Amino acid sequence: MAREEVVSNASEQLILVDEFDREIGFKAKNDAHLGKGTLHRAFSIFVFNSANELLLQQRSPSKMLWPNYWSNTCCSHPRRGEAMQEAVVRRLKQELGFECPLTFLYKFKYQAQFGAIGAEHEYCSVYYGHYDGPADVNVNEIAAWRWVDVETLERELAATPDRFTPWFKMEWVHIKANYLDGMLAGTGTDG
Repeated sequence: MAREEVVSNASEQLILVDEFDREIGFKAKNDAHLGKGTLHRAFSIFVFNSANELLLQQRSPSKMLWPNYWSNTCCSHPRRGEAMQEAVVRRLKQELGFECPLTFLYKFKYQAQFGAIGAEHEYCSVYYGHYDGPADVNVNEIAAWRWVDVETLERELAATPDRFTPWFKMEWVHIKANYLDGMLAGTGTDG
């Protein structure tokens, strides 16, 4: 299934944060991504199915940064006054049309430049979940999507790393080293 729904805009207020993820103000989404980017709060979601495949999405060609790149299941920003746990549930439903329980894994800070166009500069909370069922993809946000097993993903990342978003590659390295076995087992830890 597919649907067309506008779920964000350039003037949407992002939550600016300091080096310790403390809220310090707000800035319009496009403005926060110009130049080297302004540090703001964000999240990334990784959803696996019962076959231990990860749901990947190809970003819409209309995205300002990294259009048509493959990335993790879902990533976005909490809105002004919105708790992170509410934001992750909202955005997963808006982009892929389903809900599933999501578990927090870790936070990290990064900056990635997309040429002269702009940058991501985010304090990103990473979540994961499990889901078996249909997706109702929002074509305004997602150009394509697919389930991929870990071995295939590893081969693709090694062969064509430039097809994937920088934050996804950073997150995948950390997840693989610290959480993957537990995520696939449904515990979220490797212990």
